[in-house]
Amino acid sequence: MDAIWMWVGFNLFVLTLLALDLGFLHRSEKQITIRHALWLSLGYVVLAMIFAAGIFAFIGEAEGYQFLTGYLIEKSLSVDNIFVFMLIFTHFAVPPQHQYRVLFFGILGALVMRGTLILAGATIIDAFHWVSYIFGAFLIFTGIKMLVTVGQEPDVDNNRIVRFIHRRFKITQQFAGPRFFVTVDGVWYMTPLFLVLILIELTDVVFALDSIPAIFAITTDPFLVYTSNVFAILGLRALYFALAGIVHRFHFLKYGLSLVLVVVGVKMVINAWFGTKVIPTEVALLATGVLIGGSILFSIWRTRHLKPGEAAQIASEWWIPGSPPKKESRQDVKSKSQPDHQS
Repeated sequence: MDAIWMWVGFNLFVLTLLALDLGFLHRSEKQITIRHALWLSLGYVVLAMIFAAGIFAFIGEAEGYQFLTGYLIEKSLSVDNIFVFMLIFTHFAVPPQHQYRVLFFGILGALVMRGTLILAGATIIDAFHWVSYIFGAFLIFTGIKMLVTVGQEPDVDNNRIVRFIHRRFKITQQFAGPRFFVTVDGVWYMTPLFLVLILIELTDVVFALDSIPAIFAITTDPFLVYTSNVFAILGLRALYFALAGIVHRFHFLKYGLSLVLVVVGVKMVINAWFGTKVIPTEVALLATGVLIGGSILFSIWRTRHLKPGEAAQIASEWWIPGSPPKKESRQDVKSKSQPDHQS
């Protein structure tokens, strides 16, 4: 009964935050300032830390470390989403004052979808121990694949999802304010804003397939997995607006995130093999902190003298689900621009 009330109480708390967010803090369609975004992002982090303190005090020390580790991993991996959000908004030229609306509904859908995946994943792992090996191997594979994609620029014009939607639905050429659908001569049309929302939702589905197994490597408690995911997602919108203008300064963070997936994947496989926590949660927390913190500091140092053109190019290098990489990479363009000394 106590567990049920924990779930009910937490979800009521989340719904209250969402209602306060959309109904009070962002009633008008206006551009979010960096200062506002930073304060809002800090507020969500403080809430997560207060919740962590409650877990330490009322549930247990082990569970508290599991929540903190899971939250740090999920918060770090959410930066992946920020890179993709920026690429999508830039490509479709989404007006800044409408971006928050897209992210709000995108993350609202992500909460429902992730909650379903977490409950299903916890049930499967509890029933079939060998699934832990699959999850761990998948994390290792994904981490290595992410390392390979660093430096590739997505070809959004040939995105398979966008091309499919254009073939199946009527879409207006221009945005219609904050609306997702409009009627023209009695015919319903989808606006580009809704197309962007679809891409945002599908992006989170893809990232959830990475991040949820990653936290299952830390704990299989559905409540801890769910709450750490939710706190990371709730602060994602504010974090995007806080970092969107300087996201190029975090280019090497992509390497750190990739290595985090490899580390937690190895932890999951080893612990599953021995049937005990050979690699404790505290070690995973320390490794994650070192990788993320180190890659952030290295990124800031390496990108301190970037020119505007180089910054824009680096910011465009990541991937969008359904988008093949452009045939010409940054290295190809750079090599073509250099004179041929042999001729």
